[in-house]
Amino acid sequence: MAKKQASNNTSDAKIEQLSRHTTDGTNQPLTTNQGLKINDNQNSLKAGTRGPTLLEDFIMREKITHFDHERIPERIVHARGVAAHGYFELTESLEKYTKAKFLTQVGKKTPVFTRFSTVAGSRGSSDLARDVRGFAVKFYTDEGNYDLVGNNIPVFFIQDAIKFPDLIHSVKPEPNNEIPQAASAHDTFWDFISLMPESMHMIMWVMSDRAIPRALRMMDGFGVHTFRLINEEVNATFVKFHWKPKLGVHSVAWNEAQKISGFDADFHRRDLFEAIENGAFAEWEFGVQLVPEEDEHKFDFDLLDATKIIPEEL
Repeated sequence: MAKKQASNNTSDAKIEQLSRHTTDGTNQPLTTNQGLKINDNQNSLKAGTRGPTLLEDFIMREKITHFDHERIPERIVHARGVAAHGYFELTESLEKYTKAKFLTQVGKKTPVFTRFSTVAGSRGSSDLARDVRGFAVKFYTDEGNYDLVGNNIPVFFIQDAIKFPDLIHSVKPEPNNEIPQAASAHDTFWDFISLMPESMHMIMWVMSDRAIPRALRMMDGFGVHTFRLINEEVNATFVKFHWKPKLGVHSVAWNEAQKISGFDADFHRRDLFEAIENGAFAEWEFGVQLVPEEDEHKFDFDLLDATKIIPEEL
């Protein structure tokens, strides 16, 4: 239906709007936070030639303060990630189902920013851990930003969000020894799974090749949840969102993934960066599954249950 490509965006009204909030520091003088030009940030002000550094050296204090605060504490999940800019181009109008302009104007290019990530590991963990991959797309539309948060697997572990902290606590490293890192091979995770039969569908996916993609450019993306589209007549349609890679879906064998992790823990981010640098831009086709609102109860499962899929043959 449409495609998303990780490349430099062509100029349009939205890009021009974003450009007003960006700056380029190339060839600009180094300044303090207040704009005072700095001619030396390599030598602190001291009492004499060999004396102690003076607290009145506000440039040194500001530099150290900035250093102490420049690292934001990593997020609890999806800490390990990489992202790219691109654009979304609509090839078939959904005007019958929605009034969102970026989904109704054929040929319109909407700037996007897409982040891919692992879930369980820290920022320093390997790209090739057996894990779900985050696939989050931010659309910079003329009507405002629209975030489509998703994964590379179409279902999820739980039906009720109140269980989410328990799920994440179970998959994180053991508190007494901080191992294993970015891995589910420990008792707490499997204890959780054994107590949550609804997780069985997701486990089948996580234990499959889908949990170790060959490259970020070669994995599916799913909105996971069921959303609602509303048209100009205020009629609603249930929808599932899917991203299909133009390169196809490919995976790495488990023993290969372990070896590659030892040689290059940045395997996926390096692949994406080098592909973009070489002009081999990643590309996906955007597809939807649509269910009229009045047909919601014709299925023998709940359309809003994130542990279930809507079979494509239906």
